[in-house]
Amino acid sequence: MVLSPSPFRGGVGEGLQTKPTRLTVLVRNLEQLDAVLAWAPGDGLPKPSAIYADFEDLRRYKDAVAKARAAGVPIGLAPVRVWKPGEDGFQALVARAEPDIVLVRNLASISYFREQLPNARLIGDFSLNVANELTAGVLMSAGFERLVPSYDLNWDQFASMVRRAHADWFEPVVHQHMPMFHNEFCIFAAFLSNGKDHTSCGRPCDRHKVELKDRVGAEFPVVADAGCRNTVFNSIAQSAAEYVGRMRELGLRTFRIDLLRETADQVERLLTHYARVVAGLDDGRTTWRDLSTLNQLGVTRGTLQVI
Repeated sequence: MVLSPSPFRGGVGEGLQTKPTRLTVLVRNLEQLDAVLAWAPGDGLPKPSAIYADFEDLRRYKDAVAKARAAGVPIGLAPVRVWKPGEDGFQALVARAEPDIVLVRNLASISYFREQLPNARLIGDFSLNVANELTAGVLMSAGFERLVPSYDLNWDQFASMVRRAHADWFEPVVHQHMPMFHNEFCIFAAFLSNGKDHTSCGRPCDRHKVELKDRVGAEFPVVADAGCRNTVFNSIAQSAAEYVGRMRELGLRTFRIDLLRETADQVERLLTHYARVVAGLDDGRTTWRDLSTLNQLGVTRGTLQVI
């Protein structure tokens, strides 16, 4: 099947080129949130324009919103990725925290949060699988402010989608540990308790860190969510630092960093490195080399690299 040019085509307009670059950060706990809020960028470096909280314990979202509001930084909250019947309480915890932004992760959440939080901005996360301009256009017409492109795209596919749509629709993740699997099976409950789920396991996920080790000894972090589902993350961080310059040439102006288990010191270094790249003060090669040195396992370019 051959697609005709997209009706949503916008390309890079004159006005878009003059827009400032923005950096957003996803944090996994309150300690990382504090580190991001305390970070003092140097001259010419952008402060985070928004912070997204993706916590296992959704009850801490109110605390996260209060901290960000006190610092004057817009905050978004992430609901669980999978929403099954009978799990409305997870969504309600997000709504009751009254965030500025909701990081939408499934289609069912669109109408729910438009109704419950009519003034909140909606950002579509990677799990909506935006891999072409047609999908992007449909979701943008549903009320999204921006969309995170699918993690399955290589550079040519990514650039083609952006050129056929509008550059300011997209918010690519330029640093992350790639989420590889999202499992119904809870490793924490199965191996660290005698229970089966949060009602009987004693919640060992609150006290323990778990990794899966492959045949060569690489360790893959496992993180539980409020629904007792587990996400297995890649052992090596993925960096698109060397592609940010090309993304800026396409008209992209908003870039995201996803934290996983970074300490406060590591958060500060990551933010400084990527803020320089996003601001155009570093072509990305220096950041790539520095990250490869700072991380014991180095970093990977992931799917963006064309083989």
